[in-house]
Amino acid sequence: MNDIDFKGFKPTAINFLKELSDNNNRKWFNQNKQSYEDDVLNSAFDFISAISEPLAHISPHFTAIPKRIGGSLMRIYRDTRFAKDKTPYKTNIGIQFRHLLAKDVHSPGYYLHIEPNEIFIGVGTWHPPSDALFKIREHIVRNPKKWLTVCNNREFRKKYELAGEKLKTAPRGFPKDHELINDLRWKDFIAVRNLDQSDIQNENIIDICSGLFRTATPYMKFLCDALEVPF
Repeated sequence: MNDIDFKGFKPTAINFLKELSDNNNRKWFNQNKQSYEDDVLNSAFDFISAISEPLAHISPHFTAIPKRIGGSLMRIYRDTRFAKDKTPYKTNIGIQFRHLLAKDVHSPGYYLHIEPNEIFIGVGTWHPPSDALFKIREHIVRNPKKWLTVCNNREFRKKYELAGEKLKTAPRGFPKDHELINDLRWKDFIAVRNLDQSDIQNENIIDICSGLFRTATPYMKFLCDALEVPF
């Protein structure tokens, strides 16, 4: 049991991200670091702590860890070593609940993205490595009816939209005329639900997010089965 009663992200969290977008430099960030700690970091940790129990009821195999390093909150510091964009900070809050067996962000997970003009929940696996991608596609080919049942579930399609990048043609090793070729062309296997700022500021945000996570259970279970990890 956790004793965190999280009542939503405060407007100051979005305000900080807006200001950071206009002042994405180390001097401004250091001058406003206390605001980051209070309005973004601590609020994110409280959210992670509060949703840990509902998430465990959905599946005990996904982690909700309120830590600065190695936890569910993604670092605000950008890796600019090989990037054309040298701005040092991300201008969003990224929170991912990873699988216990996950080694990186590419494994199945639940995700909350908060940015001034883009707020959404994502479920699934983004940019999986080639071996994982092959396993998912192969699982679809072996279980076409189950895949269609999962994707066409009325409640799931009402709340989520399949998203990500697609190949322009059939993936190697799969027939171009396969009945599910449009699905096999996905390079990402994610489903997205857009949210409003009012959603993340809602005092029932934990119920909102955990309800959406629960709706995605058949989709997540299909991906976990494909990758041979427990759900």
